[in-house]
Amino acid sequence: MNLPLSVVITGCDSLPILKQAIDAAKSFNPMDAKTVDALLARTARAARNGRYELYKTSHTFDSTSRNPQWLG
Repeated sequence: MNLPLSVVITGCDSLPILKQAIDAAKSFNPMDAKTVDALLARTARAARNGRYELYKTSHTFDSTSRNPQWLG
C-alpha cells in the first residue's frame, strides 16, 4: 500500500478478518523514500529473476496464454 492505489482487494472470509484488514488500512503509515530504497536494495537479488513469482513472470499459471480466444 506504499504505492498510489485506489483499490486493495483482500480475501476476507470472516468478520474478524475483515476487521483486521480495516484496522491495517486505518493504521497504515507509508514508508519514506529512504526506507523504500533500503528495502528494494535488500530484496533485489532474490527478486531479480522472478523465480518466486512465476504467476507474474511465466505462462505457467496463465490459462489465457493457452486460450487466446478468451480475449475476444
